[in-house]
Amino acid sequence: MSNSSSISHFLLLALANTRQLQLLHFCLLLGISLAALLGNGLIISAIACGHHLHTPMFFFLLNLALSDLGSICTTVPKAMHNSFWDTRNISYTGCAAQLFFFLFFITAEFYLLTVMCYDRYVSICKPLHYETLLGSRTCAHMAAAAWASAFLNALMLMANTFSLPLCHGNALGQFFCELPQILKLSCSHSKLRPSSISSPSLDLALSVLYSVVPPALNPLIYSLRNQELKAAVRTLKRILFVSLLESLGFHIYSD
Repeated sequence: MSNSSSISHFLLLALANTRQLQLLHFCLLLGISLAALLGNGLIISAIACGHHLHTPMFFFLLNLALSDLGSICTTVPKAMHNSFWDTRNISYTGCAAQLFFFLFFITAEFYLLTVMCYDRYVSICKPLHYETLLGSRTCAHMAAAAWASAFLNALMLMANTFSLPLCHGNALGQFFCELPQILKLSCSHSKLRPSSISSPSLDLALSVLYSVVPPALNPLIYSLRNQELKAAVRTLKRILFVSLLESLGFHIYSD
């Protein structure tokens, strides 16, 4: 039996037992993370550079893209490192930090989606009052409230979780430091779902669905299907391409 004071590291779930499957998981995670970085990076750059996109809807989309980037950068790099180097270790401090930042970004995403729903509601149901209800200052306050609330929520959950005595070893049944898996190691017997429907494979599938897939798909669902944003992304890519050519010594002339 051990407690939290004697635990220096945790053991994360090994995604595969053979070297070939470990490298396959590494490549899959790399592809998903690159897709998320590219999609959300394009959205952030296009909205930041396109002055005609400085509206409440695109302002909240930019914040959503930031939360997606933070979320996937918190969990996937460590999982890729473990798969590539065939290890399972994560330090006690690293686990606490990973739990905090994951809770912070995932909670911020929930709050931002709620704010975006309100934005669409006002746009559709109260179009004449849209500018009054959702001015630039109001949008900034709403976004700040979402991030601040997420920070406080993550801080309290992380502090409460790691204040519990841990009596059931240090092996986590997940590929990142997930809150329910840490609670399973505690001396208390609290449960987030009934044990009858909980299984390692189900836990892993659900964790991938809510932690890895959304950051990669959200750019397609919420942003890149928007015609204005697609046009801004095309313009941004054209500017970057021309800048690259000019940096290589080519001169582009236009009428």
